[in-house]
Amino acid sequence: MAGKKYLEAAKLVDRSKTYSYTDAIALAKKTSTVKFDASIEACFNLNVDPRHADQQIRGAIVLPNGTGKTQKVLVVTQGAKEQEAKDAGADFVGGKEILEDIKKGWFEFDIIVATPDMMGELGKLGKVLGPKGLMPNPKTGTVTVDVTKAVNEIKKGKIEYRVDKEGNINVAIGKVSFTDEALAENFKTLYDIIAKARPAAVKGIFMTSVTLASTMGPGVKVTVE
Repeated sequence: MAGKKYLEAAKLVDRSKTYSYTDAIALAKKTSTVKFDASIEACFNLNVDPRHADQQIRGAIVLPNGTGKTQKVLVVTQGAKEQEAKDAGADFVGGKEILEDIKKGWFEFDIIVATPDMMGELGKLGKVLGPKGLMPNPKTGTVTVDVTKAVNEIKKGKIEYRVDKEGNINVAIGKVSFTDEALAENFKTLYDIIAKARPAAVKGIFMTSVTLASTMGPGVKVTVE
């Protein structure tokens, strides 16, 4: 059952209308009901069928103003690349030995970057990493020989986006404590990237709906351009 604070906040949102993304951001911040610095999340409902390979939308971008969250990065590599990863600021670095730790249930990291030569070993953990969304992928820049660039981008606010089986993409674009301008810039950057990812097979409307909301706050519908 919805809490009293949520119900009061929801009254501020006109569910019958859509808002410009700048107005939606201001309203999503205003209707945050929690005591902590909540995230502002964007949800895109897309007219795609992810069962078809050509309609699977996935990628990564560096948000101009970051996400407000510092991600712990694990770099899986070997040889000289281990020192490069440490110098770049990776939180954890290792090869086969660190994969053994993961097998035993260690998950003190948020994202994995791997050099191509280690993907064979990482592939053996597919059933463990896959369901958690932790398997590195060249499309998101997490399988690369340039570990310095990969780590730096993640630390600056790089995010991954991926359409789920219902055709939704959910991404946190910052925190309630961010300025409206910073959140607007982050949202527009993400919006433009997803708009450009429209599959050729999609006919008619691509973005069915776009919604902004704070953590545990009411959704605010955004006008689709």
